[in-house]
Amino acid sequence: MTNPQVADVPCHPVDEKLPARKLIPSALQHIAAMYSGVVAAPLVIGPTVGLSAGNQVLLISVSLFIAGLCTLTQTLGVGKVLGNRLPFVNAAASGGIAPLLAIGQNTAKGHELQTMLGSLLVAGAVCLVIGPFFGKLMRFFPHLVTGVVITLIGVSLMPVPVRWAQGGAGAENFGSTSNLALAAFTLVIIVAMQRLFTGFLRQISLILGMVIGTLAAVPFGMLNTKTFESAPLVSIPTPFHFGMPEFQIAGIISMTIMMLVLMTESAAGMLAVGEICDRPVDGRTISSGLRIDGLGTMIGSLFGGFAISAFAQNIGVVSLTKVRSRFVVATAGAVLLVLGVFPVLGAVVSLVPMPVLGGAGLVLFGTIAISGVRTLSRAHLDEGANIVIAAVSLGVGLIPLAAPEVVANGKVVQPGIYHAFPDWAQTILGTGICAGAITAVLLNIAFNHLGKKKPQEQPEPEARPAKPTAPAEPTEAVPAGDPVAGKS
Repeated sequence: MTNPQVADVPCHPVDEKLPARKLIPSALQHIAAMYSGVVAAPLVIGPTVGLSAGNQVLLISVSLFIAGLCTLTQTLGVGKVLGNRLPFVNAAASGGIAPLLAIGQNTAKGHELQTMLGSLLVAGAVCLVIGPFFGKLMRFFPHLVTGVVITLIGVSLMPVPVRWAQGGAGAENFGSTSNLALAAFTLVIIVAMQRLFTGFLRQISLILGMVIGTLAAVPFGMLNTKTFESAPLVSIPTPFHFGMPEFQIAGIISMTIMMLVLMTESAAGMLAVGEICDRPVDGRTISSGLRIDGLGTMIGSLFGGFAISAFAQNIGVVSLTKVRSRFVVATAGAVLLVLGVFPVLGAVVSLVPMPVLGGAGLVLFGTIAISGVRTLSRAHLDEGANIVIAAVSLGVGLIPLAAPEVVANGKVVQPGIYHAFPDWAQTILGTGICAGAITAVLLNIAFNHLGKKKPQEQPEPEARPAKPTAPAEPTEAVPAGDPVAGKS
């Protein structure tokens, strides 16, 4: 799909500079594939912590700005230690949402976001420190472990779009038939587009479905335009706008565990991109790429950003289009940077009614769960005790969903299963993701590492890029903006 560079010296496709007529449309494809995933975290976290409409817009703008900055640095590189110089997208991972929600639920009112950002600051620092040595830790995060974690992330997030479909927590008409009908309409539109469209239109079906759902809500007065009144035209993200970071040991542990999972997916994504682009990835490249994850998470937390990781849907775009130029992805990063500087553009996203987000969210978070199932399918479940490890880990992780806290008329009528535990334990165990991840790691070590010279799944991280089908698999998740398939 790429044309030879107009030069006497041949150029590797990764370093090829395409003409504008190809560069811009190719960059827009990446924007379309990633946009929903980039704004997913602020769209979920903002209403949960009770942000005003204006601050919600700014939170979206920060997410776009940090994603653009990280993607530009990743693709173009800085010196010899920052950036993998591959067509690789870095942005806020949806995988980090669930543990952040758990932190918020176990934090004093009014301090939720600050505690989340403090946990992210420390987790990002840990990522930055252990990044150069992470290759030695990857053997403890094989497909068996990451598959369990990704599946739990998708399943644990499902209550969020269900609440959106009902109108959002606190809505006067919560659970009304009109809200549910609009959510169902949006879902049907997205599914129909997936069935009828191909190529670029299919890739952006999630966004198109949200646009159509929003337009359908206009005649019924379900559109909230007040956000524009508080959205500035231009605003440069400023540090500590949402308050100084606050630190909670349980939240730090929770996000550090999640960051290790995100790092594993980023490393696997780099291996896949290197294979797709015929540019083998070595340990130095992975270390340089993971430094962006750590720095992006640290710096982003000061402004209101979230955990940074790879976006697998963009790996799928590279595989599908065969356009391997890193400058295409860098251009997409520059566009995200511009979108982040103009909050009024972020206000457009906040116009989308909650039920429309609910219909789209079922696809978005459902795709995350399916990505985990797909990863588990490569975990050799028929070997040894792998199926038991997966079953027990998933079971432990699903406990909070099976016995949740039930609130009626503002009163807790049924406490959650961990209500008698200390606050720090409730934060770690609350969503089940961290509990499931810890269980999977420990059981995998016990069964596949201790006392064995050749662990059953230890070679898997190195073998991933050798599988001819692996690079193409993320393309299935493109429309849903799933950052987790190659994670978050």
